[in-house]
Amino acid sequence: MSKIKTNAMRILDQKKIQYQVITYDVLDGKIDGKAVSKKINKDPKEVYKTLVAEGQSKELYVFVIPVEEELDLKKAATVAEEKSVNMIHVKDIQKHTGYIRGGCSPIGMKKNYRTFINVTAEQMDNIVISAGKIGTQIELEPHILAEVTGAKFKEIIR
Repeated sequence: MSKIKTNAMRILDQKKIQYQVITYDVLDGKIDGKAVSKKINKDPKEVYKTLVAEGQSKELYVFVIPVEEELDLKKAATVAEEKSVNMIHVKDIQKHTGYIRGGCSPIGMKKNYRTFINVTAEQMDNIVISAGKIGTQIELEPHILAEVTGAKFKEIIR
């Protein structure tokens, strides 16, 4: 297991929050959510991806959804109280979040963006999210994730 602490892990440690670190092999280049859920032997319904979108107001928002699902941009706009939202360009992820594609955690971004977690997470004991580094995931209670990120649970998938 990796001894490297990510920003997300440091924040959880500071708050004395319990979480599990799960690592996976990245040498095959398969780092999408579905591949990760297979590699870590978790049901894809328990593994969540972090998406960043920009509203018409130019405000950024974070959406945390199950890896097999697709963000509904209309629902996302509604919960963000925007006319519309669009995904930010992959090349801009690091500039805005401090993380790279495939290793973007909703915890510990450069700024505290308004965050929304799909309501399906509320029924889970634990969910798995990126730890902020490709090859490393964090498993924790969804309500704790919401508390740490200031997130609200909303229906945001298609």
